[in-house]
Amino acid sequence: MSDAESGLTGPALYLVGTPIGNLEDITLRALRVLKEVDVIACEDTRQTQKLLNHYAISTRTTSYHEHNEMTKSAELVKEMQEGASIALVTDAGMPGISDPGYRLITLTIRHRVPVVPIPGASAFLSALVASGLPTDSFRFSGFLPAKRGERRAALDAVKSSPRTQVFYEAPHRVVEALEDVVEVLGDARHVVVAREVTKLHEEFLRGRAGEVLENLKSRDAVKGEITLLIGKAEVKDVATAAFGRQSVRQRVEQIMAEERVDEKAALKKVAKERGVSKSEAYRELQRSK
Repeated sequence: MSDAESGLTGPALYLVGTPIGNLEDITLRALRVLKEVDVIACEDTRQTQKLLNHYAISTRTTSYHEHNEMTKSAELVKEMQEGASIALVTDAGMPGISDPGYRLITLTIRHRVPVVPIPGASAFLSALVASGLPTDSFRFSGFLPAKRGERRAALDAVKSSPRTQVFYEAPHRVVEALEDVVEVLGDARHVVVAREVTKLHEEFLRGRAGEVLENLKSRDAVKGEITLLIGKAEVKDVATAAFGRQSVRQRVEQIMAEERVDEKAALKKVAKERGVSKSEAYRELQRSK
């Protein structure tokens, strides 16, 4: 019989999904497990205590986060080997998804202790299904890189992707991220910014990248949890991405021949296509001559 039918039956690690905003977004099974385990390992005990207080759960808690997971994982596995049942929760959503948990999970498996997922809310899945973008094929990649160069490289890598791309983004960086989307993928690429999903001020901004960017730039500030979704490449985007495999010199010569413009105008277009400055494109052109 499963734990859902007969209660907890021995030492195990339970990965419990918790609400990402609305406290009602938690399953009956999750609540029962949180009540019955011996200890709850929390990313932030203060944050989890709000949830436990709301549902009158008095189970002991302990801290487990990115700064102590190396040593804490071993301690928790030892407790389970001695007979304890432990629930792992993060501040919101499913443990291990852009949150601490992977080290404890793998160590638990290595020591042959059962690992049991208790499904629950997930920010990126909630945003994806309500985005209006194709869900038949998608890729979740966690947070976009904070540094602009690395972020642009990450976006360039999905320029011709045939699937919806899903990222988390910090509210203070989302405008910069969308500026890079416009530069690298074009202002016509379909995007969705899902903000504060399941919370009081939930908002979905859907449209072309240029339009959504202008909307956010018109605000005094952007606040809240952000999920950024980027639509799959259209046929013309795939064709444009193919230019990236050409050298700057090859692409300049192609534009000059096809559009009958001079080298300066062609170089300006190439720089815009690749999301680099004109001086950087010029230096690359000179190196290839």
